[in-house]
Amino acid sequence: MISTDHSMKKDASLLKTGVFTVLALIAFAANSVLCRLALDGNTIDAASFTVMRLASGIVMLMLILTFMPKRPHISSHADKATRGSWISAWMLFLYAITFSFAYVSLDTATGALVLFGAVQITMIFAHVMAGNRLHIFEWSGLLLAFTGFVCLMLPDVTTPSFSGFVLMTLAGIAWGIYTLRGKKTLFPLPDTAFNFLRTTPFVIALVLMALPSIQLSSEGIMLAIMSGALASGIGYTLWYIALGGLSATVAAVVQLLVPIIAAIGGIIFVFETITQRLILSGMMILGGVLIITLGQRYLLPAHTKVKP
Repeated sequence: MISTDHSMKKDASLLKTGVFTVLALIAFAANSVLCRLALDGNTIDAASFTVMRLASGIVMLMLILTFMPKRPHISSHADKATRGSWISAWMLFLYAITFSFAYVSLDTATGALVLFGAVQITMIFAHVMAGNRLHIFEWSGLLLAFTGFVCLMLPDVTTPSFSGFVLMTLAGIAWGIYTLRGKKTLFPLPDTAFNFLRTTPFVIALVLMALPSIQLSSEGIMLAIMSGALASGIGYTLWYIALGGLSATVAAVVQLLVPIIAAIGGIIFVFETITQRLILSGMMILGGVLIITLGQRYLLPAHTKVKP
């Protein structure tokens, strides 16, 4: 009887993790689709989209933080939480603003591919800078991913915007740094909520600078709020819950599905087309990252693996 109860609880936990993981990945991809929908339809300018997204994210995360049931053994330590940092807040703002301006000239699938490729490569680079040596298969994965980026940018009529490519790469680097800074936090949700809150001065400065060129519509505002409150606020919360049941390797690998989901969303909602170049580049970039991620987990000798 006890064994049956334990098995049922384990199955329920796996189902919860799986459902929350899928919903979180859809939310991540939805950010790309919503941003592209808003900017491609000229319903809102990139700066205003960033402002609305961060502002609605702040409201949603603070509401979640306020009404989420607090467990006593956690609450006793919560007052000692860092409640975010200004560096993390700046990385979050840099990600959000470069993400928005990049999607002025990139389609949904290309933007998501560059973003998540840059995120993973940034984290791998940080791994190397921390003094860890790369194995031959890791070098192979990096070379494959880098070749994929070069292939994506080869000059011809289907080459994506160079400025958009650079901006989305910066967004990926910023999000990668933000992720690395948050990996050791004991209170990810409060830290994230207060990181969002700390972006307020940057948001106000952006509003003041963008005043002459602000372009708003009810549709654009709604898309930005959906991106900030739902895809970011609730999406990040679901992801943090899912992470409790995922290994670091699985968490890294499943994120590689986001560009694929975003591409499907771009086809359905933005009526975009997928080129052969994008498919080839995507296979190379995501394949290279997958080789590195799985190799670090399963192929490296135990004594060469980085201890958590």
